[in-house]
Amino acid sequence: MEHTFHPHIPAEKKVPEFTFRATFLGLFFGFFFAAANAYLALKIGQTVSASIPAAILSMGMMKVFFRNTSILEHNIVQTIATVGEGLAGGVIFTIPALFLMGDAPSPGRVFLLSALGGVLGILFMIPMRRFIIVEEHRKLPFPEGTACAEILKAGEKSSGTVMMAFWGALAAVFYKICSNILFVWKETPTWAFTFYQNASFSIDTTPALLGVGYIIGSRITAQMFAGGFIAWWMIIPLIKIFGLGTEAIYPATLPVSQLSADQIWENYVRYIGAGTVAVGGLLSLIRIAPLLYKTVHVSVKELFRGISREHLQRTDKDISLAWLILGSIGVVLVLWLFPTLPMNFFTIVLLVILSFFFVAVTSLTVGLVGSSSNPVSGMTMTTLLLTCIIFVLLGWTERIYLLSAITMGCVACVAISMAGTTSQDLKTGFLLGATPRSQQIAELVGVIIPSIALGYILYVLNAAYQIGSPAMPAPQAALMAIIADGVIGGELPYALVGAGIVIGLGMALLRVPILPIALGIYLPLSLTSAILIGGIAREAVNRILATEESQERGTLLASGFIGGDAITGILIAFLTIIGLIPAEAPSLLPGWVSFLLFCLLAAGLTYFTCKRGKRS
Repeated sequence: MEHTFHPHIPAEKKVPEFTFRATFLGLFFGFFFAAANAYLALKIGQTVSASIPAAILSMGMMKVFFRNTSILEHNIVQTIATVGEGLAGGVIFTIPALFLMGDAPSPGRVFLLSALGGVLGILFMIPMRRFIIVEEHRKLPFPEGTACAEILKAGEKSSGTVMMAFWGALAAVFYKICSNILFVWKETPTWAFTFYQNASFSIDTTPALLGVGYIIGSRITAQMFAGGFIAWWMIIPLIKIFGLGTEAIYPATLPVSQLSADQIWENYVRYIGAGTVAVGGLLSLIRIAPLLYKTVHVSVKELFRGISREHLQRTDKDISLAWLILGSIGVVLVLWLFPTLPMNFFTIVLLVILSFFFVAVTSLTVGLVGSSSNPVSGMTMTTLLLTCIIFVLLGWTERIYLLSAITMGCVACVAISMAGTTSQDLKTGFLLGATPRSQQIAELVGVIIPSIALGYILYVLNAAYQIGSPAMPAPQAALMAIIADGVIGGELPYALVGAGIVIGLGMALLRVPILPIALGIYLPLSLTSAILIGGIAREAVNRILATEESQERGTLLASGFIGGDAITGILIAFLTIIGLIPAEAPSLLPGWVSFLLFCLLAAGLTYFTCKRGKRS
């Protein structure tokens, strides 16, 4: 296959690629997308792809400040920018579990775990590139990576296109100030229905959720909302009806009759969602098992055999396998010998084996379904569950092993997340004719700044909103803590998890998408309902003006909503900590006004996307 494919930039042609300006701009965007995705992951358990927005912004900004730029420089910008997205997902899906368990790591330790996991994921991906991206070029589409390459090949966009992201961010900042600083309207209005066992409907009217819903589309948002509908309007009322008596039913400490809908979800429903998520992740692995075996087999064979580098073309040069081995050994030694990390040598060996396996898995799943649908947290939960089971079989049930399992899960999750990001970026580079080695070094450089920032972002958001609260539920991390504590402590409510597994198996028999619905069961209804509004806006744009340009404009506007909301949310958290503004206050306007304004914001997203597209 590599003899018949011709990249956009031929291998024999040399153009500017890994330049200082591209690196600087990529690092800036990397920090931006790390902060935005950290906020999103804590709030809704989802991250959004940074590659396409970063590529378009790079072309627009470089056009303003520089005359001559190359397509491969823009590729380096988006390559570095996506590191922030990958690290944020890996860290936020796991590290908050330590906060919930009362052992919050310092920002320095967060940096260490994030950086080491990121480096490990990038290095483990290198021997798989030749098979997954080159040899399987026609079989693995890599949707985001291919789309990013097409956008970059389409040429530089007009400054008006880039300004869409700016206007989106400005609108989100204004909206957030009105709701969370001036308290003109309430951010999360809620309505309880006493006639239906006090079931409730709520919506988190934040621009970031609207942007997320727009980007992921109507199909997935509808599936997530369906999961929320099942949880909050079917399961919770049924628990209310049949949870009679005055005795508390584990894991709750109060009788069901005294629990609110939120408390029933927290004590019972999220365990059911955990079981359903586990089924979805396991079935995803089973589907790709044959290709996974071939990938691991080829990668291990190549790793020990080595490749002659003498006659390799520019577009086929990776980081040397010698550096790969030395780098991996260095990461292992730091994890083992660093005094404050609670992991023994056996745990680290287990980490390396499982991480290498799931790096192969995530590289394949990203190639098949894209980054947005890649079940990174499901793979991490599987890693954590296997580790905890092994610890129990060895008799390691003390608290130190519980913390060790969570810490290991963090490094593994970052490695898995970064491998998926790296493979998507390398696919873009393969189509464009980039130098793989330059992209891989750029990814390693891009690890530094987001790794430093994420620890401080976590502490600011925790101090203002409290991780684990309805404002910052950190769904994946809470689930990690539940699994680790439940398996090692022997207190996991297996009946509830089993019910979730049965639901997942039932959906599999009906050939219904499991993971989006499972996530909807696990998340608060306020989040899935807000995301659904964004999905409806995307569907409206598709029906009114389904052009490539309108979709790019809409994606940039939605990305601006996400970034502006997230950065303002972090700033508000800081102002709350130092006492300049209250964390909560009564709103001036009633809840229905909040809902109406949010719908108007969605209508504005649809209108300006289509209007600007028609003018072009």
